[in-house]
Amino acid sequence: MKPRISLLTLGVDDLERSLAFYRDGLGLPTEGIIGTEFERGAVAFFELSGGLKLALWERSNIAFDAQLPQSAPSPTDFTIAHNVASPAEVDAVMRQASSAGARIVKAAAETFYGGYAGYFQDPDGHLWEVAWNPAFELPG
Repeated sequence: MKPRISLLTLGVDDLERSLAFYRDGLGLPTEGIIGTEFERGAVAFFELSGGLKLALWERSNIAFDAQLPQSAPSPTDFTIAHNVASPAEVDAVMRQASSAGARIVKAAAETFYGGYAGYFQDPDGHLWEVAWNPAFELPG
């Protein structure tokens, strides 16, 4: 297996609500919901940097496709980190997420590693960390 990830899919309960959060609230680029002509196919894709894509797909459809029973989500099973260039940018993204309807779980503060970070949850409970890490060099 090559060390790359090309797509992250988040299971959501309400595709329209989650689309609005990520598109309108966070400003992520998307063509909107596609695949509605297929049973269990409605999905929204977002273009991220580095060629990575984020997808939103209903939890029930993921369970059906993977042939697993749908289980209760746990916000601590998986986190998504959005690294930024400064503590001020952490604060700006946290404000944007809050304005979009995110639940701020941990206000941004200094970290044990000398950085600055906070956590929010999207409308489906997915946990995002917004962080400035002085040891990370961000791509241009």
